[in-house]
Amino acid sequence: MTSNEMNERDHKNSEMIINDQTIEKGDPVLIKDTSSNPQLSKDNGHLIGNHIPVRFAGFWMRFWAYLLDLIVIGSIERLIINPVFRLLDISLNEFSIFAPISIVTAVIFYAYFVLMTRFFNQTLGKMVFGIKVVDLEGNHLSWRTILFREWIGRFISATLVIGYVIVAFLPKKQGLHDLFSDTTVVHEK
Repeated sequence: MTSNEMNERDHKNSEMIINDQTIEKGDPVLIKDTSSNPQLSKDNGHLIGNHIPVRFAGFWMRFWAYLLDLIVIGSIERLIINPVFRLLDISLNEFSIFAPISIVTAVIFYAYFVLMTRFFNQTLGKMVFGIKVVDLEGNHLSWRTILFREWIGRFISATLVIGYVIVAFLPKKQGLHDLFSDTTVVHEK
């Protein structure tokens, strides 16, 4: 078999026809409910919930957004919290988990992610990179989902670093905290 024949054979096996449209093998297509017979194309990527087309945000996009969020949180702490602690003569140099600065830092960290995700479905880092958190069913994010994802799930993911790394390998680009809360991060339109 010549290389041209092999390429032709591979091309024939690498596509499928759905609703009279050719979909290449490897094109991201996920159909939750086929009863409404959605029109699929190479442009609309994955479908979630009630056939909302999405493009999942990968590891590196989420990584850079998270780093930007850490810069925002660090800036809040250095511009607001540290001067207040100095004014009140509270030590900034204690390294205990129960030190006042540790507690306030943790509260700001989790409050930032919970409140930004609740009210905007994205943090400032995600806004800059054009990505947002969505429910896999296409529903509005509930307080329960957000608290579980951003507080409990993020704590577990941070404890087990693999919780973030798996984003690079899963088809819906979910971290451990996303798997726990049935969410994912997608590109905005």
